[in-house]
Amino acid sequence: MDVGGYTTGLGGKLSNFTPRVFVLDNIECACLEGPLQAFKFEDPEMQKRICMMSGQEAKAIGQTRNEAWQSSQTLWWQGKSYDRLSPEYQQLLDRLYEAALLSAGFADDLLATGDEVLTHSIGVHDPRKTVLTEEEFCSRLMANRSKIRKMREA
Repeated sequence: MDVGGYTTGLGGKLSNFTPRVFVLDNIECACLEGPLQAFKFEDPEMQKRICMMSGQEAKAIGQTRNEAWQSSQTLWWQGKSYDRLSPEYQQLLDRLYEAALLSAGFADDLLATGDEVLTHSIGVHDPRKTVLTEEEFCSRLMANRSKIRKMREA
């Protein structure tokens, strides 16, 4: 199943652009795209504002920082810098998706995909060019789907 804001049905609902209010590290977020784009900015106050933007707004403002973070390969969250290729950044992505699971409907939407392999056909593969590769995105969705299934079966 192809996942993304450009798709309809369940694949579209699992997009990072779908409005889903959740809290990451005490910061309220309006959708998953907000924090992903906020990671490109060093200023924590700016990050808070971006986290509350719609997916399209967040993406647009984040694109203004692509050259800066790509040249340094550094991302930020709440005053801490992260090397894009570091295990610590992967842990931040894990926390982001786990936090989003607490939002209304996200867990149900993931479970509704059954055992389908989730893909992101327009995703970027090179981690040096994107804050979230296709593999990072889809593997987290499927891993969280498995966690939810196990929790609900227990």
